[in-house]
Amino acid sequence: MKCIELFRPSGTIDRSAYAVIGLAGFVIKHNLDRAVASMFDRPWGLFNYWVPVRDVARITSLQTQDAKFLATLLALALPFVWVGVVLTIKRLRSAQLPTWLVALFFVPFVNLLFFLVLCVVPHRDPGSAQPMRRAAALARIVPESKLGSAAVSLLLIVPIGIGLTVLGTVVFTDYGWGLFVAVPFTVGLGAAMIYGIREPRSLKSSVGVACAAVGLLGAAILGVALEGAFCLLMAMPLALALAAFGGVCGYLAQCRPNFSKDAPAFLGLALILAPGAQWMEHAVAAHPSSLMVSSAIDVQAPPEVVWKYVIAFSEIPEPREWYFRGGIAYPIRAEIKGKGPGAERHCIFSTGPFVEPIEIWDEPRRLKFSVSSNPEPLEEWSPYRHIEPAHLRGYLVSQAGQFLLTPLPDGGTRIEGTTWYRHGLWPSSYWRLWSDAIIHHIHLRVLRHIKQEAETAVSADPSLRTSRKQPM
Repeated sequence: MKCIELFRPSGTIDRSAYAVIGLAGFVIKHNLDRAVASMFDRPWGLFNYWVPVRDVARITSLQTQDAKFLATLLALALPFVWVGVVLTIKRLRSAQLPTWLVALFFVPFVNLLFFLVLCVVPHRDPGSAQPMRRAAALARIVPESKLGSAAVSLLLIVPIGIGLTVLGTVVFTDYGWGLFVAVPFTVGLGAAMIYGIREPRSLKSSVGVACAAVGLLGAAILGVALEGAFCLLMAMPLALALAAFGGVCGYLAQCRPNFSKDAPAFLGLALILAPGAQWMEHAVAAHPSSLMVSSAIDVQAPPEVVWKYVIAFSEIPEPREWYFRGGIAYPIRAEIKGKGPGAERHCIFSTGPFVEPIEIWDEPRRLKFSVSSNPEPLEEWSPYRHIEPAHLRGYLVSQAGQFLLTPLPDGGTRIEGTTWYRHGLWPSSYWRLWSDAIIHHIHLRVLRHIKQEAETAVSADPSLRTSRKQPM
């Protein structure tokens, strides 16, 4: 292909040339962008194409230096954009696909799937498209090949999944059945039906495409800063299981006679499921019930010694556990203001303090407190500097806590820590598996530190072993 033809929208281009030129253009463009960013003393990576300037909500808020930086990037991008649009039109024409699909070139993240589809859809002769005119409009844009039909199904269904996710998290702000059950099932079902619209596919491949659609949806949600990696990791087992079930249902739908003609109606009905479930859930507004987690540990020190480190303890070393290092909030130290009922305990976490007014002060047996202020339960890992999904506030709330000290026959003490909490996530039984496990590990981090401090104090002063009062 002559260089001048890169700028002419007439003609066609095959998929291999489109892929090679597109990849080469991206490499050149990315390195030029890195050079420009270095001139302005800025870092530059792949995610900067979505957020070139951070911490700026509106274009009118741009500083002079930011405006110059963006203007330089824009001027540099224009010839690449023109070449990309021209080549995409040629590729669409080669594949006998509607040229208006070139609009997807400008849709963030979706354009990556779009480019992948154009790199795998084969060339079609103009005459081969005629018989398809009698088929459903949706079927006309889906290739006959397995790889091509899978790519197109992902291209079409993943943006719909993003829209449904935005509807649930931003519009309805509900993290429940509509989001975690209806959306992955709908995405899996839709992907499998589009995949088999030209001809019935196997059960295995239908389920595979359905699961791939939900996996790509998760990557897209991370890429557009709707959610962080840790919560996606927790949601993925449930989402993949439901996507697989949707894939099975999509496979069964393919077995119906005249499925290719009826598929748009089937797909339309399926896509009503998720927003309908989200709206009903929002209208009902179910109230979460209170849950309880208890954890215990034995300490080789009498209750009188342990009590001092229960009400307040020194700073705990940095965690080594992957889940804490991955963003789950973890306790750092505890402070106490006052003594007895009405005193205020502050348990400092990595995301902020829990404020804990003391309700029962039964020294050295029982310390019970309510929780008047909760910090964020985790700090989401994201390629962006900071994101704030709605579930970080008000969806996992500690209500009360308690330490119960029980003397042991050998002179030691059993400490039982209990937390009463609620969460606004559904299915509740699924999310409780995660929340109970997280709170249990938080308990153990505190209890092990108390154990270490109390036993160290007794080792340093053996007389403390006899400081235990008479039976209680």
